[in-house]
Amino acid sequence: MSSVPVSPASVPSAPRHVLDWRLRFGLLSLVWGFSFLFMKVGTESFAPFQVTLGRLAFGTAVVAAAMAVKRERLPRGAWTWVHLAVAGFLLNALPFSLFAFSELTIPSSLAGICNATSPLWGMALSLVALSEDRPTRRRVAGLGIGFLGVLTVLGVWQGFHGLDVTGTALALLASLSYPVGWIYVRRTLAGSSHSHLSLTGAQLGLATLQLAVVTPLFTSVPAAFPVLPLLAVAALGVLGTGLAFLIQYDLVAEVGPTTAQMVTYFTPVIATAAGVALLGESLSWSTPVGAVIVLAGAALTRSRPGTGNRGKAVPAPRAPSPVRRESRV
Repeated sequence: MSSVPVSPASVPSAPRHVLDWRLRFGLLSLVWGFSFLFMKVGTESFAPFQVTLGRLAFGTAVVAAAMAVKRERLPRGAWTWVHLAVAGFLLNALPFSLFAFSELTIPSSLAGICNATSPLWGMALSLVALSEDRPTRRRVAGLGIGFLGVLTVLGVWQGFHGLDVTGTALALLASLSYPVGWIYVRRTLAGSSHSHLSLTGAQLGLATLQLAVVTPLFTSVPAAFPVLPLLAVAALGVLGTGLAFLIQYDLVAEVGPTTAQMVTYFTPVIATAAGVALLGESLSWSTPVGAVIVLAGAALTRSRPGTGNRGKAVPAPRAPSPVRRESRV
């Protein structure tokens, strides 16, 4: 989720698949879109840190199983593990926790829309931190349009009336954490000789350990484990983290990051539809209108006129690991 966005340390060669890439693209959109609903249901019975810990544990188990099937080994080198620990914090432990806390007070649909701002934050940060990302008029215009969309979603003209500012700020900080993590990964792990699966398995494992240390300090053991919230947390980890990662990297390998990252534009739409239809969340006119403006701005910030990126190993935006694009969620 997301929304999210990755900066690949390595991009795998495209394997053969039974399902057409369009079907896997649609599945990934659904999984990341519904991740915000799963978080909302999970936080109804469990503390946000507990939801995040469960998500990471289930997601790590899926990736570990994939590593076992492919006989992948964990990466070696002390500094590699240090960088992966930082990446796990910025791309997994921190944003997943912030989103979970935000959904205590804001609708899952709004959290999904906030996640769509990751490309905007990434554009703003890359202009400062990455010398190869030169500003263009189109991309700067996209940045301005995108943040205008954020203000529209927030209803700034009415003084944020009816909006939980703290929850919204946490969701926006979560979306900011992704590009910070991507930039860190590009500077430290890009070009690694380790496979993307190996790096991500280690990263998710380290993020799980971080939450395993933090969670007991701020929460107590749940008095009960209701079936529906428990299933939501399991789905969030197995589908929204583990399976989503595997699908995303296959898409990057098969159709290239430019096409694969388009999932970012479907995730908030699905998150909003799921929240309204299944959770009965209210929706004012400014939310979908602002979301459209945000996505239009994000599309402009990613445009690179005159380049054909299909199938090339270039950085793409939101995902849970150091080897891909975006994550989102």
